[in-house]
Amino acid sequence: MTSPPSNETEKNNGHLSIKDWSEDDRPREKLMQFGAKSLSTAELLAILIGSGSRGESAVQLSQRILSDCENNLHDLSKKTLESLKKYKGMGDAKAITIIAALELAQRRMDTPVRDRPRITASRDAYNCLAQYVAYLPHEEFWVLLLDRANKVMARRRVSEGGVAGTVVDAKRVFQPAIELLASGIVLCHNHPSGNLQPSQADIDITKKLQEAAKALDIAILDHLIIAETGYFSFGDEGLI
Repeated sequence: MTSPPSNETEKNNGHLSIKDWSEDDRPREKLMQFGAKSLSTAELLAILIGSGSRGESAVQLSQRILSDCENNLHDLSKKTLESLKKYKGMGDAKAITIIAALELAQRRMDTPVRDRPRITASRDAYNCLAQYVAYLPHEEFWVLLLDRANKVMARRRVSEGGVAGTVVDAKRVFQPAIELLASGIVLCHNHPSGNLQPSQADIDITKKLQEAAKALDIAILDHLIIAETGYFSFGDEGLI
């Protein structure tokens, strides 16, 4: 049985183990000291993986895996157990941990909000949705489902597209609203480019969904365009 490489061996190979890093650079220590949001995606993934292999730290392995997914967690979530195990240093336990963590993240997004904040302004809706779409490298379309008191019942991702747009199917927009008997919804999509101005396609789909909502007796309260730089509200601008 071959013993694991010592720190000295890894230094000689030009690689540093996590134990050799300064504490500020260690993922677990960074999380404990500064919180999870201070970590990069690769560092968070490295915590799940736990350890790398000879000549490669857990963070370096995570960076390699993410690079193959174009740093897109949605693409990572599509990887199978067998495809993850093809990476050197990845066995059943590590691959299963990644798959389980990504599934939990998806279920979290699909779980009704417990505290059910009330939406009284566009900023309230933005606060409920920005964390999911503001920093994505591709477009996604979401809906915020509200009860008669405008309290949040749930949030749902309706579609996922590319950098320039995403297809919005009215049936998928209203399906969760009908299932949960929502009285109102807030539409939302992101602009990876950072441009907050609505395109003509954005305006057209909003009008189309408004017409469909009337037949279902569901109120569309707003449509938000979210980017890293902030948000645009159709409601605030008198477009809805």
